[in-house]
Amino acid sequence: MLNELGLRMMQRGDAIRARELFRRAIQADPNHPSLWSNLAASLDALNLWQEETEAVERALALEPRHLASLLQKAALIEARGDARNAARAYRNALATVPPGVAPPDTASDAVQRARAAVRADDEALAAAIEERVADIRTRHGDGSLRRAQRCIELLTARRRRYLPEPTFSYFPEIPGVEFFARDDFPWLDAIEMATAEIRAELTAVLISDRAGLEPYIAYPEGVPLDQWQELNRSRRWSAYFLWNQGVAEPAHLARCPRTAAALQAAPRCEVAGHAPTAFFSILDAGTHIPPHTGVTNTRLTVHLPLIVPPECRFRVGSETREWIPGKAWVFDDTIEHEAWNRSDSPRALLIFDIWNPFLSEAERDFVRAATEAYSAYYAAPAEGAR
Repeated sequence: MLNELGLRMMQRGDAIRARELFRRAIQADPNHPSLWSNLAASLDALNLWQEETEAVERALALEPRHLASLLQKAALIEARGDARNAARAYRNALATVPPGVAPPDTASDAVQRARAAVRADDEALAAAIEERVADIRTRHGDGSLRRAQRCIELLTARRRRYLPEPTFSYFPEIPGVEFFARDDFPWLDAIEMATAEIRAELTAVLISDRAGLEPYIAYPEGVPLDQWQELNRSRRWSAYFLWNQGVAEPAHLARCPRTAAALQAAPRCEVAGHAPTAFFSILDAGTHIPPHTGVTNTRLTVHLPLIVPPECRFRVGSETREWIPGKAWVFDDTIEHEAWNRSDSPRALLIFDIWNPFLSEAERDFVRAATEAYSAYYAAPAEGAR
Protein backbone atom coordinates (compact mmCIF):
# COMPACT_ATOMS: atom_id res chain seq x y z
CA MET A 1 0.00 0.00 0.00
CA LEU A 2 2.79 2.46 0.86
CA ASN A 3 4.53 1.70 -2.45
CA GLU A 4 1.29 2.24 -4.40
CA LEU A 5 0.71 5.55 -2.65
CA GLY A 6 4.26 6.58 -3.44
CA LEU A 7 3.76 5.79 -7.13
CA ARG A 8 0.60 7.91 -7.14
CA MET A 9 2.51 10.80 -5.60
CA MET A 10 5.13 10.48 -8.35
CA GLN A 11 2.39 10.65 -10.98
CA ARG A 12 1.14 13.83 -9.35
CA GLY A 13 4.63 15.32 -9.33
CA ASP A 14 4.97 15.28 -5.55
CA ALA A 15 8.40 13.67 -5.24
CA ILE A 16 8.88 14.75 -1.60
CA ARG A 17 5.83 12.86 -0.33
CA ALA A 18 6.67 9.94 -2.64
CA ARG A 19 10.18 9.72 -1.13
CA GLU A 20 8.78 9.48 2.37
CA LEU A 21 6.27 6.82 1.41
CA PHE A 22 8.95 4.73 -0.34
CA ARG A 23 11.23 5.03 2.71
CA ARG A 24 8.43 3.76 4.94
CA ALA A 25 7.76 0.90 2.52
CA ILE A 26 11.47 -0.04 2.64
CA GLN A 27 11.43 -0.05 6.42
CA ALA A 28 8.66 -2.65 6.24
CA ASP A 29 10.36 -4.69 3.48
CA PRO A 30 14.04 -3.77 2.98
CA ASN A 31 14.75 -6.76 0.69
CA HIS A 32 12.53 -5.71 -2.23
CA PRO A 33 14.64 -4.23 -5.10
CA SER A 34 11.66 -2.47 -6.71
CA LEU A 35 11.13 -0.39 -3.57
CA TRP A 36 14.74 0.81 -3.67
CA SER A 37 14.37 1.54 -7.38
CA ASN A 38 11.21 3.56 -6.77
CA LEU A 39 12.97 5.48 -4.00
CA ALA A 40 15.79 6.21 -6.45
CA ALA A 41 13.28 7.62 -8.92
CA SER A 42 11.91 10.02 -6.31
CA LEU A 43 15.44 11.08 -5.36
CA ASP A 44 16.23 11.70 -9.03
CA ALA A 45 13.23 14.00 -9.28
CA LEU A 46 14.62 15.90 -6.28
CA ASN A 47 18.12 16.11 -7.83
CA LEU A 48 19.56 14.15 -4.89
CA TRP A 49 21.93 12.17 -7.08
CA GLN A 50 24.26 10.84 -4.40
CA GLU A 51 21.33 9.42 -2.45
CA GLU A 52 19.84 8.13 -5.71
CA THR A 53 23.11 6.33 -6.49
CA GLU A 54 23.07 4.66 -3.09
CA ALA A 55 19.46 3.54 -3.55
CA VAL A 56 20.23 2.10 -6.98
CA GLU A 57 23.22 0.20 -5.63
CA ARG A 58 21.06 -1.23 -2.84
CA ALA A 59 18.53 -2.44 -5.42
CA LEU A 60 21.25 -4.07 -7.54
CA ALA A 61 22.82 -5.71 -4.51
CA LEU A 62 19.47 -7.45 -4.01
CA GLU A 63 18.89 -8.22 -7.71
CA PRO A 64 21.83 -7.62 -10.09
CA ARG A 65 19.57 -8.00 -13.15
CA HIS A 66 16.88 -5.59 -12.01
CA LEU A 67 16.07 -3.77 -15.25
CA ALA A 68 14.79 -0.47 -13.83
CA SER A 69 17.79 -0.14 -11.52
CA LEU A 70 20.27 -0.94 -14.28
CA LEU A 71 18.66 1.74 -16.44
CA GLN A 72 18.81 4.20 -13.55
CA LYS A 73 22.48 3.44 -13.01
CA ALA A 74 23.21 4.08 -16.69
CA ALA A 75 21.24 7.33 -16.63
CA LEU A 76 23.26 8.54 -13.64
CA ILE A 77 26.50 7.85 -15.50
CA GLU A 78 25.10 9.64 -18.55
CA ALA A 79 24.14 12.64 -16.43
CA ARG A 80 27.79 12.97 -15.39
CA GLY A 81 28.70 13.43 -19.05
CA ASP A 82 30.34 10.01 -19.44
CA ALA A 83 28.55 8.87 -22.60
CA ARG A 84 30.83 5.91 -23.31
CA ASN A 85 30.50 4.25 -19.92
CA ALA A 86 26.80 5.13 -19.87
CA ALA A 87 26.41 3.22 -23.14
CA ARG A 88 28.18 0.22 -21.63
CA ALA A 89 25.83 0.35 -18.65
CA TYR A 90 22.81 0.71 -20.93
CA ARG A 91 24.07 -2.30 -22.90
CA ASN A 92 24.13 -4.35 -19.69
CA ALA A 93 20.57 -3.30 -18.93
CA LEU A 94 19.29 -4.20 -22.40
CA ALA A 95 20.95 -7.60 -22.13
CA THR A 96 18.43 -8.51 -19.42
CA VAL A 97 15.48 -8.09 -21.83
CA PRO A 98 14.92 -11.46 -23.59
CA PRO A 99 14.75 -11.33 -27.42
CA GLY A 100 11.21 -10.78 -28.65
CA VAL A 101 9.94 -9.76 -25.20
CA ALA A 102 8.56 -6.25 -24.76
CA PRO A 103 9.87 -4.39 -21.71
CA PRO A 104 7.38 -3.37 -19.00
CA ASP A 105 5.37 -0.28 -19.87
CA THR A 106 6.94 1.54 -16.92
CA ALA A 107 10.39 1.03 -18.46
CA SER A 108 9.60 1.46 -22.17
CA ASP A 109 10.74 5.11 -22.41
CA ALA A 110 13.98 4.35 -20.57
CA VAL A 111 14.60 1.31 -22.79
CA GLN A 112 14.16 3.43 -25.92
CA ARG A 113 16.61 5.96 -24.50
CA ALA A 114 19.05 3.14 -23.75
CA ARG A 115 18.83 1.77 -27.28
CA ALA A 116 19.44 5.23 -28.74
CA ALA A 117 22.49 5.69 -26.52
CA VAL A 118 23.88 2.29 -27.50
CA ARG A 119 23.33 2.98 -31.22
CA ALA A 120 25.14 6.31 -30.95
CA ASP A 121 28.00 4.64 -29.10
CA ASP A 122 28.26 1.88 -31.70
CA GLU A 123 28.50 4.49 -34.45
CA ALA A 124 31.16 6.44 -32.57
CA LEU A 125 33.14 3.27 -31.87
CA ALA A 126 32.92 2.20 -35.51
CA ALA A 127 34.24 5.59 -36.60
CA ALA A 128 37.12 5.37 -34.13
CA ILE A 129 38.08 1.90 -35.31
CA GLU A 130 37.78 2.90 -38.96
CA GLU A 131 40.16 5.80 -38.40
CA ARG A 132 42.65 3.45 -36.77
CA VAL A 133 42.54 0.80 -39.53
CA ALA A 134 42.42 3.13 -42.55
CA ASP A 135 46.14 2.74 -43.19
CA ILE A 136 45.85 -1.05 -42.98
CA ARG A 137 43.11 -0.97 -45.63
CA THR A 138 45.36 1.07 -47.87
CA ARG A 139 48.28 -1.32 -47.46
CA HIS A 140 46.40 -4.62 -47.79
CA GLY A 141 43.21 -3.81 -49.71
CA ASP A 142 39.65 -4.65 -48.71
CA GLY A 143 39.68 -7.98 -50.52
CA SER A 144 42.00 -9.59 -47.97
CA LEU A 145 40.12 -8.12 -45.01
CA ARG A 146 36.61 -9.48 -45.57
CA ARG A 147 36.55 -11.57 -42.40
CA ALA A 148 38.23 -8.83 -40.36
CA GLN A 149 35.65 -6.33 -41.58
CA ARG A 150 32.81 -8.60 -40.52
CA CYS A 151 34.43 -9.02 -37.12
CA ILE A 152 34.32 -5.25 -36.62
CA GLU A 153 30.73 -5.08 -37.88
CA LEU A 154 29.75 -7.66 -35.27
CA LEU A 155 31.64 -5.80 -32.56
CA THR A 156 29.85 -2.53 -33.39
CA ALA A 157 26.38 -4.12 -33.83
CA ARG A 158 26.23 -3.41 -37.57
CA ARG A 159 25.93 -7.13 -38.20
CA ARG A 160 24.11 -9.83 -36.27
CA ARG A 161 25.78 -13.15 -35.60
CA TYR A 162 24.08 -16.23 -37.05
CA LEU A 163 25.22 -19.79 -36.47
CA PRO A 164 24.41 -23.04 -38.31
CA GLU A 165 21.21 -24.59 -36.97
CA PRO A 166 20.64 -27.77 -39.00
CA THR A 167 17.33 -29.55 -38.55
CA PHE A 168 18.96 -32.99 -38.86
CA SER A 169 22.73 -33.33 -38.52
CA TYR A 170 25.38 -30.89 -37.32
CA PHE A 171 29.01 -31.57 -38.24
CA PRO A 172 31.27 -29.87 -35.67
CA GLU A 173 34.46 -27.85 -36.10
CA ILE A 174 33.85 -26.56 -39.61
CA PRO A 175 33.31 -22.84 -40.30
CA GLY A 176 29.79 -21.51 -40.56
CA VAL A 177 29.97 -19.25 -43.63
CA GLU A 178 26.93 -17.38 -44.87
CA PHE A 179 27.97 -16.79 -48.49
CA PHE A 180 31.17 -18.49 -49.61
CA ALA A 181 33.74 -16.69 -51.73
CA ARG A 182 32.97 -17.27 -55.40
CA ASP A 183 36.66 -17.91 -56.17
CA ASP A 184 36.57 -21.02 -53.99
CA PHE A 185 34.50 -22.80 -56.64
CA PRO A 186 36.20 -22.49 -60.04
CA TRP A 187 34.02 -25.29 -61.46
CA LEU A 188 31.09 -22.85 -61.34
CA ASP A 189 32.50 -21.16 -64.43
CA ALA A 190 31.32 -23.97 -66.70
CA ILE A 191 27.84 -23.99 -65.15
CA GLU A 192 27.48 -20.22 -65.44
CA MET A 193 28.53 -20.40 -69.08
CA ALA A 194 25.61 -22.77 -69.69
CA THR A 195 23.06 -20.35 -68.19
CA ALA A 196 21.36 -19.50 -71.50
CA GLU A 197 20.90 -23.19 -72.42
CA ILE A 198 19.68 -24.05 -68.91
CA ARG A 199 17.23 -21.14 -69.01
CA ALA A 200 15.97 -22.32 -72.40
CA GLU A 201 15.27 -25.79 -70.98
CA LEU A 202 13.44 -24.25 -68.04
CA THR A 203 11.35 -22.11 -70.39
CA ALA A 204 10.40 -25.19 -72.38
CA VAL A 205 9.39 -26.95 -69.17
CA LEU A 206 7.18 -24.04 -68.14
CA ILE A 207 5.45 -24.22 -71.50
CA SER A 208 5.09 -27.97 -72.03
CA ASP A 209 5.34 -29.69 -68.65
CA ARG A 210 3.80 -27.49 -65.98
CA ALA A 211 2.26 -30.64 -64.54
CA GLY A 212 5.76 -31.63 -63.48
CA LEU A 213 5.92 -28.68 -61.11
CA GLU A 214 5.03 -29.47 -57.52
CA PRO A 215 4.81 -27.48 -54.29
CA TYR A 216 8.23 -27.34 -52.70
CA ILE A 217 6.65 -27.35 -49.24
CA ALA A 218 4.37 -30.36 -48.90
CA TYR A 219 3.80 -31.47 -45.33
CA PRO A 220 1.06 -34.02 -44.57
CA GLU A 221 -1.85 -33.35 -42.28
CA GLY A 222 -1.15 -33.57 -38.58
CA VAL A 223 2.33 -32.04 -38.80
CA PRO A 224 3.08 -28.69 -37.13
CA LEU A 225 3.48 -26.18 -39.94
CA ASP A 226 4.91 -23.24 -38.00
CA GLN A 227 6.28 -20.75 -40.57
CA TRP A 228 5.11 -22.92 -43.50
CA GLN A 229 1.39 -22.44 -42.88
CA GLU A 230 0.95 -20.15 -45.87
CA LEU A 231 3.17 -22.01 -48.36
CA ASN A 232 2.33 -25.61 -47.47
CA ARG A 233 1.08 -27.43 -50.61
CA SER A 234 1.08 -24.12 -52.47
CA ARG A 235 2.40 -23.65 -56.00
CA ARG A 236 3.46 -20.14 -55.08
CA TRP A 237 6.80 -21.80 -54.39
CA SER A 238 7.10 -24.74 -56.74
CA ALA A 239 9.87 -27.09 -57.81
CA TYR A 240 10.68 -29.06 -60.93
CA PHE A 241 12.96 -31.80 -59.65
CA LEU A 242 15.77 -33.35 -61.68
CA TRP A 243 16.99 -35.25 -58.61
CA ASN A 244 15.07 -35.30 -55.35
CA GLN A 245 16.92 -36.57 -52.28
CA GLY A 246 19.02 -38.98 -54.28
CA VAL A 247 16.25 -40.14 -56.60
CA ALA A 248 16.51 -39.19 -60.26
CA GLU A 249 13.46 -38.00 -62.23
CA PRO A 250 14.15 -39.65 -65.62
CA ALA A 251 11.38 -37.87 -67.53
CA HIS A 252 12.49 -34.49 -66.23
CA LEU A 253 16.13 -35.20 -66.95
CA ALA A 254 15.20 -36.17 -70.50
CA ARG A 255 13.66 -32.74 -70.99
CA CYS A 256 16.74 -30.99 -69.56
CA PRO A 257 19.82 -32.77 -70.96
CA ARG A 258 22.01 -29.66 -71.03
CA THR A 259 21.20 -28.85 -67.41
CA ALA A 260 21.96 -32.43 -66.38
CA ALA A 261 25.26 -32.32 -68.24
CA ALA A 262 26.26 -29.01 -66.68
CA LEU A 263 25.65 -30.36 -63.18
CA GLN A 264 28.23 -33.08 -63.74
CA ALA A 265 30.89 -30.44 -63.11
CA ALA A 266 29.74 -29.96 -59.51
CA PRO A 267 31.00 -32.00 -56.52
CA ARG A 268 27.46 -33.05 -55.68
CA CYS A 269 26.58 -35.05 -52.60
CA GLU A 270 25.69 -38.68 -53.09
CA VAL A 271 23.90 -40.17 -50.11
CA ALA A 272 21.25 -42.82 -50.73
CA GLY A 273 17.83 -41.46 -49.91
CA HIS A 274 19.17 -37.97 -49.22
CA ALA A 275 21.28 -36.55 -52.04
CA PRO A 276 21.84 -35.29 -54.64
CA THR A 277 19.00 -32.83 -55.03
CA ALA A 278 18.72 -30.50 -58.03
CA PHE A 279 15.65 -28.60 -59.18
CA PHE A 280 14.26 -25.50 -60.81
CA SER A 281 12.79 -23.27 -58.11
CA ILE A 282 9.89 -21.02 -59.13
CA LEU A 283 8.83 -18.30 -56.73
CA ASP A 284 5.63 -16.53 -57.71
CA ALA A 285 5.14 -12.78 -57.68
CA GLY A 286 4.52 -11.26 -54.28
CA THR A 287 5.72 -14.34 -52.40
CA HIS A 288 7.93 -14.49 -49.33
CA ILE A 289 9.82 -17.60 -48.22
CA PRO A 290 10.00 -17.22 -44.43
CA PRO A 291 13.19 -17.63 -42.37
CA HIS A 292 14.24 -21.28 -42.08
CA THR A 293 17.29 -23.55 -41.95
CA GLY A 294 18.38 -26.66 -43.85
CA VAL A 295 19.05 -30.20 -42.71
CA THR A 296 22.85 -30.50 -42.44
CA ASN A 297 26.00 -28.42 -42.75
CA THR A 298 27.85 -31.29 -44.44
CA ARG A 299 26.44 -29.94 -47.67
CA LEU A 300 26.16 -26.48 -49.21
CA THR A 301 23.52 -25.06 -51.53
CA VAL A 302 24.15 -23.44 -54.91
CA HIS A 303 21.85 -20.93 -56.63
CA LEU A 304 22.15 -20.25 -60.35
CA PRO A 305 19.74 -17.39 -61.13
CA LEU A 306 17.89 -17.84 -64.41
CA ILE A 307 14.91 -15.46 -64.43
CA VAL A 308 15.12 -12.58 -61.98
CA PRO A 309 12.63 -9.69 -62.12
CA PRO A 310 13.28 -6.55 -60.06
CA GLU A 311 12.70 -6.50 -56.30
CA CYS A 312 13.86 -10.07 -55.68
CA ARG A 313 16.18 -10.54 -52.71
CA PHE A 314 17.75 -13.31 -50.68
CA ARG A 315 19.09 -13.17 -47.13
CA VAL A 316 21.48 -15.61 -45.47
CA GLY A 317 22.22 -14.70 -41.87
CA SER A 318 23.13 -11.03 -41.74
CA GLU A 319 23.72 -10.50 -45.47
CA THR A 320 21.04 -9.75 -48.07
CA ARG A 321 21.75 -9.92 -51.80
CA GLU A 322 19.96 -9.58 -55.11
CA TRP A 323 20.20 -12.39 -57.64
CA ILE A 324 21.90 -11.59 -60.93
CA PRO A 325 21.05 -13.91 -63.87
CA GLY A 326 23.98 -16.18 -64.68
CA LYS A 327 25.92 -15.33 -61.49
CA ALA A 328 25.94 -18.27 -59.09
CA TRP A 329 26.58 -18.22 -55.38
CA VAL A 330 27.16 -20.85 -52.70
CA PHE A 331 25.83 -20.66 -49.15
CA ASP A 332 25.34 -22.71 -46.00
CA ASP A 333 21.61 -23.30 -45.83
CA THR A 334 21.76 -24.35 -42.16
CA ILE A 335 22.20 -20.65 -41.42
CA GLU A 336 18.83 -18.90 -41.25
CA HIS A 337 17.80 -17.66 -44.69
CA GLU A 338 14.75 -16.27 -46.47
CA ALA A 339 13.71 -14.96 -49.89
CA TRP A 340 11.39 -12.32 -51.34
CA ASN A 341 9.84 -11.80 -54.73
CA ARG A 342 8.22 -8.38 -54.50
CA SER A 343 7.82 -8.09 -58.26
CA ASP A 344 4.77 -8.83 -60.42
CA SER A 345 6.30 -11.86 -62.21
CA PRO A 346 7.88 -15.21 -61.21
CA ARG A 347 11.51 -15.66 -60.24
CA ALA A 348 13.35 -18.84 -61.31
CA LEU A 349 16.60 -20.45 -60.14
CA LEU A 350 18.48 -23.69 -60.59
CA ILE A 351 19.24 -25.00 -57.10
CA PHE A 352 21.47 -27.93 -56.23
CA ASP A 353 23.55 -29.20 -53.32
CA ILE A 354 27.26 -29.99 -53.08
CA TRP A 355 29.58 -31.35 -50.41
CA ASN A 356 30.86 -28.82 -47.91
CA PRO A 357 34.50 -28.34 -49.03
CA PHE A 358 35.68 -28.29 -45.42
CA LEU A 359 35.00 -32.03 -45.21
CA SER A 360 37.82 -34.38 -46.12
CA GLU A 361 37.25 -37.35 -48.41
CA ALA A 362 37.30 -39.66 -45.38
CA GLU A 363 34.74 -37.49 -43.59
CA ARG A 364 32.46 -37.51 -46.62
CA ASP A 365 32.58 -41.31 -46.71
CA PHE A 366 31.86 -41.43 -43.00
CA VAL A 367 28.92 -39.00 -43.23
CA ARG A 368 27.49 -40.92 -46.18
CA ALA A 369 27.66 -44.26 -44.36
CA ALA A 370 26.32 -42.87 -41.08
CA THR A 371 23.41 -41.08 -42.74
CA GLU A 372 22.44 -44.14 -44.75
CA ALA A 373 22.66 -46.28 -41.60
CA TYR A 374 20.43 -43.80 -39.78
CA SER A 375 17.79 -44.06 -42.50
CA ALA A 376 18.00 -47.85 -42.62
CA TYR A 377 17.70 -48.06 -38.85
CA TYR A 378 14.40 -46.21 -38.78
CA ALA A 379 13.09 -47.85 -41.95
CA ALA A 380 13.54 -51.39 -40.64
CA PRO A 381 10.52 -52.95 -38.91
CA ALA A 382 10.92 -53.40 -35.18
CA GLU A 383 11.28 -56.91 -33.86
CA GLY A 384 7.90 -58.32 -32.94
CA ALA A 385 6.06 -55.58 -34.83
CA ARG A 386 2.83 -56.64 -36.52
